[in-house]
Amino acid sequence: ATMIGYGLWFGERLSLWQIIGLLLAFCGLVALMLPGLSAPPLQGAILMGSAGVAWGVYSLRAKGADDPTGTTAGNFIRAVPLAIALCAVMCSQQTLNGIGATYAILSGALTSGIGYAIWYVVINKLNASSAASVQLSVPALTAFGGIVFLDEPVTPRLLIASTAILGGIAMVMWKAKNRFQENADLRI
Repeated sequence: ATMIGYGLWFGERLSLWQIIGLLLAFCGLVALMLPGLSAPPLQGAILMGSAGVAWGVYSLRAKGADDPTGTTAGNFIRAVPLAIALCAVMCSQQTLNGIGATYAILSGALTSGIGYAIWYVVINKLNASSAASVQLSVPALTAFGGIVFLDEPVTPRLLIASTAILGGIAMVMWKAKNRFQENADLRI
């Protein structure tokens, strides 16, 4: 919502086809998550909403990054003091083991850093609304990862919801690609 709102505010216009695609993808997301949906505690909902807005801002700021890897590394380095402070507060309440801490560092620093650097490269090629729609693919891709790596069952709900999500994203991206091509043709 942050990224789409930003795009609309700064002049992006969605076609009816793209609006339908976004609605289809969002409905697929709700259908995918529906069995586990319940009203979260207010504090948790506010924190998750804030995290969503922050990710949208982070993604939008990536649009001007000339050096995606360097920018991501700088972001991670700036986050280290906050992570250390939070660990100092929270770790006293937890039991740490070496293997768990190693996996957390590898997951948080290495794989997330690579993922963010790739995202910084990709987002420069997308408008804000298209980038926002692509983000809706994450839960479907994660569910398929559960099937491949964790032997989770393939259910009709998963197939239908994922088809809606990915089909809706395709509708948004296809129209955006066509609009980009039309604008390029007009300049020639």
